[in-house]
Amino acid sequence: MLGGVALAGALLGLVGCGAMSAQNPGSGLKPVNAVEIPPDARVMLKGADVVAYFSDGRFEQGQARFKSVYEGVTFHFASAGRKTRFDQSPAAFQPQFGGYCADGLVYAIPWGGDADTWKMIDGKLYIFGGQASKDAFELDEARNVALAQKYWADEVKGGNSFVQRARRLVFRVPHYKTGEELANAVAAAKARQ
Repeated sequence: MLGGVALAGALLGLVGCGAMSAQNPGSGLKPVNAVEIPPDARVMLKGADVVAYFSDGRFEQGQARFKSVYEGVTFHFASAGRKTRFDQSPAAFQPQFGGYCADGLVYAIPWGGDADTWKMIDGKLYIFGGQASKDAFELDEARNVALAQKYWADEVKGGNSFVQRARRLVFRVPHYKTGEELANAVAAAKARQ
């Protein structure tokens, strides 16, 4: 039985090798919400232009012809001007929590993150795994920012995204809520408005 579990774990590991490599660079940005887009091994937020959020207040897809590499992670931009702005101060344009869903980090789970669902909070970029995740996060934004920052600093930053994700899906944080519970809380809050 133990051999079968080990074999299943090894096979699962092989299936996710590309994603595991893309999300876990050997740099200070580890882990990141990145994917492989050949020829680049790890492209942040599937190529979203991170400068657009700050300069134009919107999501915009970048182009591979305008790219920069920072800390082993490739960033795409919609224009040469945005690339230049990023290159002058790349740390200023980094999404919080490696670009993972901010609501997932409330539960110490680095997972998901859709570049087109986002919010600027105190001049920082937060990415969400969809509108439902953003709505849940906004139920108690100050508390959720604090929890996500704590878990990022204490457990996630510098670690392996897949190991952390697996650990926290099994050993949940004390305040864990299911997707259904969060959806019910969001619906109740909207009903009160």
